[in-house]
Amino acid sequence: MTDSPAPETTAPQSPAPGSPTAGLEYIRERGLGALADRMGIEVVEFGRDRAVATMPVAGNTQPVMLLHGGAYVVLGETLGSMHANFMAPEGHVAVGVDINATHTGSATSGLVTGVCTPIKLGRSITVHEIVVSDEQGRRCSTVRITNFYKQLR
Repeated sequence: MTDSPAPETTAPQSPAPGSPTAGLEYIRERGLGALADRMGIEVVEFGRDRAVATMPVAGNTQPVMLLHGGAYVVLGETLGSMHANFMAPEGHVAVGVDINATHTGSATSGLVTGVCTPIKLGRSITVHEIVVSDEQGRRCSTVRITNFYKQLR
């Protein structure tokens, strides 16, 4: 029995992060993934300094009709990981190593909006904060994600 060689993997090539449309082009080319699609996450802004997306409360609730805490985390991880990969050095991919969320409010209807801001964009580690607010502007959750830049072979 012989092992087949692993398929070659190449890093996704990003448009120049500084161009005005680069971030949205990056998202359009790659998509957000099946889970984000299923949860109705839609990116409305994506650039070097921040990323913003919305998610409906409907369909993402816990049994008592509040937005599920895990849904806040999915929104945060989607934004933080996509932004980290957008900013990744050539030949590297961002992989999550830590995520946490503090829920301080409860959305019950409409859309929530996540605003993702990089705290640290290092050569090997990134940290992003994602503030999730309801339609009245009340903060419902604060998510922090740390990604490690792994070199592709």
